[in-house]
Amino acid sequence: MKFGKQPAPIADINEDELSVHKPKTEAAGVKAVLVALERAIAQAGVTRTAQSLLRLNQRGGVDCPGCAWPESDKKRKAAEFCENGAKAVAEENTLRTVGAEFWAKHSIAELAAKTEYWLGNQGRISEPVVIREGDTHYSPISWADAFGLIGEHIRASAPDRCVFYTSGRTANETAFMYQLFARALGTNNLPDCSNMCHESSGSALNPTIGIGKGTVSLDDIHDSELIFVVGQNPGTNHPRMLSALKECKDKGGKVVAVNPLPEAGLFNFKDPQTVSGVVGGGTPLADEYLQIKVGGDLALFQALGHLLLAEEARNPGTVVDLSFVEAQTDGFDAYREARGELDWAETEKATGLDRQQIEDVAGMLIRSKATIFCWALGVTQQPHSVDTIKEMVNVLLLQGNFGKPGAGACPVRGHSNVQGDRTMGIWEKPKEWLLESLDKEFGIESPRHHGYDAVEAMEAFERNEVDVFVSMGGNFSLACSDTETLEAGMQRIGLTVHISTKPNRSHVVHGRTSLILPTLGRTDKDDKHSKGAQFLSVEDSMSVVHSTQGRLAPVSDHLLAEPVIVARMAEATFGPDHPVDWKAMAEDYDVVRDHISRVLPGFEDFNTRVRTKNGFVLPNPPRDTRSFKTDIGRGRFTVSPLEYLSPPKGHLVLQTIRSHDQYNTTFYGLDDRYRGISGGRRVILVHPEDLAELGFQDRDLVDVVSTFRGQDRQADKFRLVAYPTAKGCAAAYFPEANALVHKENVARESNTPGFKAMFVRFEPHTGQAALAVEQASLEAATRTTTTR
Repeated sequence: MKFGKQPAPIADINEDELSVHKPKTEAAGVKAVLVALERAIAQAGVTRTAQSLLRLNQRGGVDCPGCAWPESDKKRKAAEFCENGAKAVAEENTLRTVGAEFWAKHSIAELAAKTEYWLGNQGRISEPVVIREGDTHYSPISWADAFGLIGEHIRASAPDRCVFYTSGRTANETAFMYQLFARALGTNNLPDCSNMCHESSGSALNPTIGIGKGTVSLDDIHDSELIFVVGQNPGTNHPRMLSALKECKDKGGKVVAVNPLPEAGLFNFKDPQTVSGVVGGGTPLADEYLQIKVGGDLALFQALGHLLLAEEARNPGTVVDLSFVEAQTDGFDAYREARGELDWAETEKATGLDRQQIEDVAGMLIRSKATIFCWALGVTQQPHSVDTIKEMVNVLLLQGNFGKPGAGACPVRGHSNVQGDRTMGIWEKPKEWLLESLDKEFGIESPRHHGYDAVEAMEAFERNEVDVFVSMGGNFSLACSDTETLEAGMQRIGLTVHISTKPNRSHVVHGRTSLILPTLGRTDKDDKHSKGAQFLSVEDSMSVVHSTQGRLAPVSDHLLAEPVIVARMAEATFGPDHPVDWKAMAEDYDVVRDHISRVLPGFEDFNTRVRTKNGFVLPNPPRDTRSFKTDIGRGRFTVSPLEYLSPPKGHLVLQTIRSHDQYNTTFYGLDDRYRGISGGRRVILVHPEDLAELGFQDRDLVDVVSTFRGQDRQADKFRLVAYPTAKGCAAAYFPEANALVHKENVARESNTPGFKAMFVRFEPHTGQAALAVEQASLEAATRTTTTR
């Protein structure tokens, strides 16, 4: 390990340097601390690293820009962060800067050939830049001219030809102003990253329990008797969750892990803040591990429901909470009839599990008086994701696992304020009450027709129906599915605007004119206001709203805060006579919060309550009063047919995953430490028996072809790696494998891309296809004209 500030990398990824080691069986420990410190100091130096990490996730400090796992409302640790949280902060705190000399040196054609790892590691963007049709390089532009250009393009476009995308790191106040800007303009085109991750959760939870959020608190995790962790890799994606699971285990609770991959964080946690985590063997986590096939979760929870009902029939009153079911739910009789019979042969085929394994876990459910189901993208990105989550709700309803300690539903969000953004109104399908409230508060007339979600926006790009695309953070080109289709569509747009901190792929696959507007990050001081230094707020996965305030000096004097950028875009679009006082909100974020307090239920007296020690918790009827605000006023049992993924002969089911050195589309490094992969990213993890049956060997170089409704997508030059995944299944890193997800491969109801549902085959790599794709990418990046 090398401790000390390091310059931006000159060389890009060399996939020939890929190395493979034995996967780990434990997560965290001293190694995690050392890696976190090494990466943080390399980016920001010792002093800046200490200043940021010691305030991270502390009261009155900075909320981690990584995942949305909550903090305790009681005692907090001195180091209230995880390895990947430290990496996320280091990326933002970096002292490396990208200024005019960088853009002058590197043409768009050159940048388009770079990987996201190289782009992101160059540093923080230090001034606004523009590239116009016919240009080969970005060049500096003043803030005034940038906003003038935005206003000019938006005014020349019909409202519904403008799209406003939001990344989940966007704070509450910014998100509220951003959706207000879009609706004052006249569009609900507000796609966001939730469309691509937990949209399926909201689509399932809203009609069944009346709220699209989880129903548990951090204390419930600690006090639960049984926790299911389904389709989730907490060791990499939510490492602080491991501490909560450890506390549950210390109190006698049990954990069931359901995952096609044997992830280290599911089995053993070495807490580096305890003696046993440093010198001992750590804490075993999963009491049962179900290595399910990708897409087999629906069949599993149908089987568990069947077994619970069968035991209730044998011993009435011992399993089902009948008083709760009768008083608070609807549809139980139909559900009981549907689950009365079960085809075990089909269930075993769908899940890849033995009947005995499922019966053993059902026994744990039967014995538990307080159960929590946690899930993440392994569940939400399948074609039948919504039905799967509804089936999980069914099982929770059976035993009355809502509104009591240690019980409930827990969709674990992967981005720090993605839940808060939705609460603030970032949604393409807004409820009428929200639009009425906005209209009353601001004197505008919000549009009533629905807008585009993420996939629909991509399809609108392809049809040449978008003139302006504004991205509040994020990296849409790499975050969404069907990469080639998406990037071709992006280049048809008249103006793309990216509000960003660092260079990324979306900046180099852009519209005919493109702006990059550099913004403050979470850790940056926001004090250029007549009212003094400002703070923002966020909402975590468990509906707790609290403040976040940066204290570090920004790396450039030419950065603007996100609320200020939104306000100035709006002023440039609407002019001075608009009914919304954008300037007042940009100068004093208390003004934004006062508006929110009058528009959104649960935010009454926002400015007072957000300044309290722990912030405040939003209302959650299933948790708070054991009530359900559905259209029928009850919790709803549902009935879904059995469905699972059955690939054609010679194909496997491919799912996308993150590496341990990755946060969404940001790459901190090239070391997937727990899975034993380092030095590269273009790998496919395949069961050894599947390799042999398909006629390949470990480390073979292949091209990957996905098939969907008779149409193929191809991604080239991947290395096959023998790995203990579920048989019949394979895994590859996101976003390298996104090109294999056809735009129409989506979850029903939620329209979430099927990142966990690709049927793929392998072909020996010849190099010809890869050369053609690379050439096409370069030609697209340097194209100077587009036929409208």
